[in-house]
Amino acid sequence: MGKLKLYTDARLDLLRKRGDDLADRLVVFLIQNPDWIERINHWEQIPAVQEVSDFPELVKEYFLFFHAKPDFIDRTRTAAAQDFFQKNSNLYLSLLGFYSLPYCYAFADGAQVLVRSKRITEEIGVRLSETALFLMDAFYPGIFLTNDQKLITLAKVRLTHAFSRYFVARYAKDWNPDWGIPINQEDLIGTNLAFSLMVMRGMEKLDRFPGKDSLEDLLHYWKLIGFYLGLEIDYWPETAKEAFELEKLIRKRHLKPSEAGRILMDSLLRYYKTSIPDTAITSVMDQFIGYFLGIEASAALGILAVGKLPKQVYGLVLDFSFWKQGRTHVGYGGIRRDLMQRFKSEFGRDLVLNLPIPKRS
Repeated sequence: MGKLKLYTDARLDLLRKRGDDLADRLVVFLIQNPDWIERINHWEQIPAVQEVSDFPELVKEYFLFFHAKPDFIDRTRTAAAQDFFQKNSNLYLSLLGFYSLPYCYAFADGAQVLVRSKRITEEIGVRLSETALFLMDAFYPGIFLTNDQKLITLAKVRLTHAFSRYFVARYAKDWNPDWGIPINQEDLIGTNLAFSLMVMRGMEKLDRFPGKDSLEDLLHYWKLIGFYLGLEIDYWPETAKEAFELEKLIRKRHLKPSEAGRILMDSLLRYYKTSIPDTAITSVMDQFIGYFLGIEASAALGILAVGKLPKQVYGLVLDFSFWKQGRTHVGYGGIRRDLMQRFKSEFGRDLVLNLPIPKRS
């Protein structure tokens, strides 16, 4: 049975009530001590153990966690997943933008917290680039194996989730408790599935599925990412069968039309259509996304699902990156440089992940 026995409505209902205690406690401290937010924003890697030991207790507790190696790490699977991403990073990022993110928007309750972040709808180009940077850093060569320099990105993303929980809980007067707490454990797991299993499904729709072993390597890799992001990894699927069943249950529970989902989808489509210079892409953008999403998720987001795309259209996706333009470099380093250069060209500043600093009264 493995983990299949865990995948019940009753258990997932409990996960909707749970956040991330370690990060949530630190955020309360950071709100009261914003100088520490600025300090963390300047870090380019997790501070050394001896440095951490002098920090305030909650800061120390949080960052010492990132010095812990999970006991479940499979070095062979981890290396295989990193190699897979190295070879397919451009396609992976494209599918993230054309499939994974719209798919998340189709889940009504989880979409509620996203739509309440003005940055998602008003600064979507920045947010897409930040998501791409998170993914690139999560797959940084050697991370989890020999070089943990980029764990600081995962630490900041985890705290960003906790800031969202804090602000929504205190200031979103229209928050419905039936949605669960913002960025709860079920939604975190669902998002991780969208960034792993659904990318593989997208590859399958493009006749590029690499096989069950590669999928399970990737699931193991996202278990590691989930560990550092504060997911309750006891629920994370180990096998293709478990991933399939868990995604099916979450979809049955939450995939439905919502105003929040449609606002997010409209914002994403508008951004693509105004920022992508290639009309061959923008003229079929809705069909692209509808093809990947399928009938049910497309209907939830108010776009038309298409059962088939012309074969020549596939090449557009295979050579495209969701952060705006076709690739000019190949390989991990080249694509990361592309991302950084394009962001600076478009927004006039360096692409970095920063924690929000509350306005001082």
